[in-house]
Amino acid sequence: MPNPKRVLILGPESTGKSTLASDLAVHYDEPWVPEFAREYLDMLDREYDFGDLLRIGKGQMALEDEKAKTAQKLLFCDTDLRVIQVWSQHKFGEVHSWILEELEKRAYDLILLTDIDLPWEPDPLREHPEPEMREYFLNWYADIAAKSGFPWEKISGSRSQRLEKSIDLIQTHLLN
Repeated sequence: MPNPKRVLILGPESTGKSTLASDLAVHYDEPWVPEFAREYLDMLDREYDFGDLLRIGKGQMALEDEKAKTAQKLLFCDTDLRVIQVWSQHKFGEVHSWILEELEKRAYDLILLTDIDLPWEPDPLREHPEPEMREYFLNWYADIAAKSGFPWEKISGSRSQRLEKSIDLIQTHLLN
């Protein structure tokens, strides 16, 4: 069974996480784990609630575990439970104990924190386009990345600059 190096792509809404995950997967010919919440929320016919975040978290981790089985050396994760933790704490003022426990069990070999220097792209699932809120969430994610104990770097610039920097970091941290 493969045990790929896991690269977590973390960051606020509309910062290019999915694009970077997809671009890296294509470059390395390895799988990437899409954001489970997007599919889940698209099928929901109501506003999401606290319980939905637990279901989204469990779905995200199941999808990650499934994709890991198809990876050879690398797995690119477009988000993880840290996003659920942030949204849950921000919106509901609490985080389900399963999320917190599972966060302690999950390991990543590198975190790529996507910067807010890309323009906001409207999307029905996105909630905070305000520049001050984007910065607020970026700082929160940077704090989480710093406290994770995993190597991490902020990724800024154009799509091609982000991909190039990410490839350099992966080569340095994971493939040498």
